[in-house]
Amino acid sequence: MALSEFERLALEPGDVRDAVLRQLDRQALMALEQDWAFLARPGQLAPAGDWRIWLMMAGRGYGKTRAGAEWVRAIAQADPQARIALVGATLGEARSVMVEGASGLLAIAPWWDRPAYAPALRTLRWPNGAMATLFGAAEPESLRGPQFSHGWADEIAKWACGQAAWDNLMMGLRLGTRPQVLATTTPRPVPLVRGLVARDGADVVVTRGRTAENAAHLADGFVTAMAERYGGTRLGRQELDGELMEEVEGALWSRALVERCRVAHVPGMLVRVVVAVDPPASAGGDACGIVVAGLGSDGRGYVIADASVSGLSPEGWARAVAAAALVHGADRVVAEANNGGAMVESVLVAAQETMPVKLVHASRGKAARAEPVAALYEAGRVAHRGAFPELEDQMCGLLAGGGYVGPGRSPDRADALVWALSELMLGKKGEARVRAM
Repeated sequence: MALSEFERLALEPGDVRDAVLRQLDRQALMALEQDWAFLARPGQLAPAGDWRIWLMMAGRGYGKTRAGAEWVRAIAQADPQARIALVGATLGEARSVMVEGASGLLAIAPWWDRPAYAPALRTLRWPNGAMATLFGAAEPESLRGPQFSHGWADEIAKWACGQAAWDNLMMGLRLGTRPQVLATTTPRPVPLVRGLVARDGADVVVTRGRTAENAAHLADGFVTAMAERYGGTRLGRQELDGELMEEVEGALWSRALVERCRVAHVPGMLVRVVVAVDPPASAGGDACGIVVAGLGSDGRGYVIADASVSGLSPEGWARAVAAAALVHGADRVVAEANNGGAMVESVLVAAQETMPVKLVHASRGKAARAEPVAALYEAGRVAHRGAFPELEDQMCGLLAGGGYVGPGRSPDRADALVWALSELMLGKKGEARVRAM
């Protein structure tokens, strides 16, 4: 499809666009203000290709509603025969967000092509004859019977009757030559969303995005404030970064458990601090896990830093360990000796002569060593000072009884965490000692 003049202008460098805009008359500027291809970010535009479902899964404030409304407007303007289903979590939300909202269909419509809205009939009708009908997913049977050429399904992750409503919508997409549906949502690991993501690349195209990408259209300071409060946490990664945070069945740690163990500050003083190291087998291979943890005066363990590094030589990661020990005033460095044995100690000592080093030997698998440490979390005896996304992803990928399904080839960060907390809090037998209150 040939690009419009405005679409070609949007691709030009900023100085060229500014020069062209200064030459436009009032009528041309008014048209440009309504041209979504010029105004939108690339992630807000419909993907190319022969897709049936477009899933826009992004953080709050990303601009999903505006993108959905503009997609519907473009379809209605191009096809007088278009029959479009507008499905919200409830009929009330379909009205208040998708149609009447600040970024809804009425707000973004130009005066010369504004649809006639009949709330009682739940319909919008454009001047050329295209029509949209509102539905609430909470009443899935209302979607049984009507036929559509297109559909916009908003916030599908919060649909109470998600699969039933979705199935009825899809079965109604039987008009026109190329039925399509756009689903916009903040991600949650519900079966409907997980199923669509699993089909990415088949008949589904997935667009992902972060709240920060739309910072120019949000209140001043909002993105910064949200990042300071929620950055790296499960809630922040889901609601701001648009990540689909799934729980792994049989994992030693759940994300909900880790979230319950998060604190902003360590109360009181740390009576002891250790830096634990899970060395890589070779440079350029797995990361070198480096985790700093301390024992609080309240008897609780606190994870205070993830200083892990990747792709460094032994001298390189040893310097990173020395730096972490210096910054956090570590009393001891605990290093797994299985990969390299005495070499580990010699490299660490060479990086800083006065560094106290204790070598530990892994006689059991990673998951077996991690189980008593996970028990400490369950007992509320460990907390994370702040958020450590990469470390926490690995923790939630370690399976009880053995196995790892997290990111990367090895849970190097999680293994370092286990060594650190074992050194601080576990007895010689490697069992959690939970004291009565």
